[in-house]
Amino acid sequence: MTTLEPMPAIFFGHGNPMNALSENAYTQAWRRIGERTPKPRAILAISAHWYVPATAVTISTNPRTIHDFGGFPRRLFEVQYPAPGDPELARRVAELLAPLPVLFDPSWGLDHGTWSVLKHVYPLADVPIVQLSIDDSQPPAFHFELGRKLAALRHEGVLVAGSGNLIHNLEAYAWGAHVPDPYDWALRFETEAKRLLVAGDHGRLVEYEQLGRDALLSVPTPDHYLPLLYVLGTRHGGDAVTFPVEGIDGGSISMLGVQLGASG
Repeated sequence: MTTLEPMPAIFFGHGNPMNALSENAYTQAWRRIGERTPKPRAILAISAHWYVPATAVTISTNPRTIHDFGGFPRRLFEVQYPAPGDPELARRVAELLAPLPVLFDPSWGLDHGTWSVLKHVYPLADVPIVQLSIDDSQPPAFHFELGRKLAALRHEGVLVAGSGNLIHNLEAYAWGAHVPDPYDWALRFETEAKRLLVAGDHGRLVEYEQLGRDALLSVPTPDHYLPLLYVLGTRHGGDAVTFPVEGIDGGSISMLGVQLGASG
C-alpha cells in the first residue's frame, strides 16, 4: 500500500505511567494529535521499555497489555488497551530491515511506553499496533540507521511512533507534590536538542554524548532517548519539525513531543 502523502512520524515523551489515567496538559495534547493527524492504517511503536539484546517485532494478532511497573495504584494495573496486532506489518518490518535478523516475538505485547500514550491518541484502540524492540547491545548510529530503513512505512499508511523521553533522569526527579522548576542543565539540553532538530543536524543528535555534561545528565542511560533516533531516521527532506507537546515534569523528565511532517 502506497500513499501520496506520507504519514507523520512522532516521538512521544511518555513520562509517568499515571499519565495513562490523568487529564493534564500532556494528555490533552496527545488527544489533539489523534484528532488532527490522518488516521493510520497501523502503528509501528518503538518503546523505551522493550530494551533487549535483539531486534524483534511483536507477531501476535491480539497483543497483551503489559503492566511493566510497580508501586502504582491498582486502577493503573487494571487498564487494558486491546488494540489488535498486525502480523503483516511485522513481516514488512523484517523485510525492510533485512539482512538484519529480526525475531518474531509472540509473547511480548504493548508495554506502558506504548499504551499509556496511545490510549489518549486513539482511545478506541482501533488501530493495529506492532512493537519493535530496541537492541541494547548496539550504538546510537545503529538505531538511527534502522529508522532510515523503516522510512518507507510512512508512505504505506503506517505511523512510526517512538516513545521515551528526551531527558530522563530519575535520580534527579522530584517525586513529591511540589512541582519544581526544571534543572538548568535540562533546559539547556532541551533547547539545544530542539535547535538541532529544527536544523536537521541529525549527526550531533545521534552522537549526543559529545554534547557535553548537559547531555550526560539528561541521558544517563540511552533507553528513553533511542526511540527518538528511530523517528529521526524516517525523516523526509521536506518534513517540517514541530513540537506538539512541551514541558519538563519533576524537574528532570522532558515531555517534549517531536513530530515530523504535517498534522493534516
